[in-house]
Amino acid sequence: MENERVIAIKIAPFNRYQTWDVIRAVMDSGREDLALYTGNDDNIIVDLLTPFTSHGTTRFFAGGLLGQWAVWTRNAVEMLKEIQQIRSTSTLSAEWLSRNVAFTDANAAVFDAANGFAGCIPGINEILRRQGLMPSNRCLDPNEVLSPNQASELDRVINAYPSLTDHEFIQENLDRWLA
Repeated sequence: MENERVIAIKIAPFNRYQTWDVIRAVMDSGREDLALYTGNDDNIIVDLLTPFTSHGTTRFFAGGLLGQWAVWTRNAVEMLKEIQQIRSTSTLSAEWLSRNVAFTDANAAVFDAANGFAGCIPGINEILRRQGLMPSNRCLDPNEVLSPNQASELDRVINAYPSLTDHEFIQENLDRWLA
């Protein structure tokens, strides 16, 4: 990396081969000061847990710059803290692979992967509406709406993975935040 003003890189190709290509290029550059952030919403937990090693050097993602973290943010922060602790102690359990699948499933509903991400922003807005943080899921573009079946997919993942949501935390603080 020749540009010394670059301090971080977001890697989000949604492709493990290309993710590794970027990380390897950063490692080959010798820039140990560059922070790496994942944007791969389809594999967040595995990205954050993976030690990427080449020629005796190991790098981890520092965190994520993820659309998914626009909703259920408190949970995401707690999850990142847990992952960082696991990385420092090397005590990974298979539970994290299951959590990765759940997180990927939830992201697919929020971002509308089934419909080519057409309902991405309305999906985020819908979660925020359901939490009481927005009055509606409307977007600036009136044609940008939830895709068919996206609302039922959101219902499904919220019911299937309540531990991913921030519902209780939001409800406990909403009145104070909106006062």
